[in-house]
Amino acid sequence: MSALEAKDLVRHFGPLEAVRGLSFAVAAGELYGLVGPDGAGKTTTLRLLAGLLEPTSGQALVLGEPIARRAALRQQVGYMPQQYSLYGDLSIGENLVFFGRLFGLAKVELRTRMTELLAITQLQRFVDRRADALSGGMYKKLALACALLHRPRVLVLDEPSNGVDPVSRRELWDLLYRFVADGMAVILATPYMDEAARCHRVGLLDHGALLAEGEPATLTRTFPHPTMLVHAAARDQVEAALAGRPEVLALSPHGADLRVVVRREDAAAFRALVATLGATTEPTRPDFEDVYLGLVASAA
Repeated sequence: MSALEAKDLVRHFGPLEAVRGLSFAVAAGELYGLVGPDGAGKTTTLRLLAGLLEPTSGQALVLGEPIARRAALRQQVGYMPQQYSLYGDLSIGENLVFFGRLFGLAKVELRTRMTELLAITQLQRFVDRRADALSGGMYKKLALACALLHRPRVLVLDEPSNGVDPVSRRELWDLLYRFVADGMAVILATPYMDEAARCHRVGLLDHGALLAEGEPATLTRTFPHPTMLVHAAARDQVEAALAGRPEVLALSPHGADLRVVVRREDAAAFRALVATLGATTEPTRPDFEDVYLGLVASAA
């Protein structure tokens, strides 16, 4: 049985916040990433799965049951929102105590759990520091600790590394892998393609629609459209000539070259076009960003 499941969810707020017909499942011991830019529907989906919103149709299931209808199921979910949600005038320790009491933890259990989480997040030395005086990385680790106080079986994270320095970001991912290894189901939203590649499975979102789902390596390996490097002495002029072409799915500078994702059926014609511009092409292996941009463009 899946720990977390979205079954044909539909929820609509407006053109920039909508989810349309999403279906996916997250197993215990799995790290699942919802990948897409702002407005793709990531936050709405996570709020549905955390029981904070009700779908207009479909179901958000936790441990096989609709979370919208079972308030007790929310005790099985730890939710870390994207926006700052802690109390800045309270210290690390005071925030943990406050949220522990909200979860109904007994004093002995709360004290034990605080000790464990402070050690895991390496925040013991800063327990008396106010939340509004924490760095971005420390703040996110405190928010994560607060979400884990009640020992949830499912962890829902909305862009947890946003605004975090590289060292803290790596530490945060180390923590997530640790939780997953202990059997927790983790689902996170991220706009970063390098983070997507670190998930066990991903769902690629665009304007509320699920474009593709699967293991990152598999999605990259089976991506049907060729990726090419275009070598050109007059790169800017060649870029201007290629931009907007119907056969070009994605185009971006890549050092002194251009990196281009081309529709599979137009690959030969594209190479001929590039030659007429005095440039050459070289095939290259697609990365996860190529896959996402190519899928978005081909779907459009």
